[in-house]
Amino acid sequence: MVNTDLGSDDELQSELKKVEGVVGVYQVYGVYDLVVEVEAISDQKLKEILFSRIRALKHVRSTLTLNTTS
Repeated sequence: MVNTDLGSDDELQSELKKVEGVVGVYQVYGVYDLVVEVEAISDQKLKEILFSRIRALKHVRSTLTLNTTS
């Protein structure tokens, strides 16, 4: 889940869709602005996507990660 800078939801949603591993980006209302669905082959790869790619994007204010296993 991502908090964005005010008014940057559409731009950030477009940028997030370009990130490797991102399989879905959804605008939501409430505490968070976007829900980003990421698939990764390992926890290490997930950390790389989150820290090096998603959190580095302009207009990302904060994130909250919910990890699922299957």
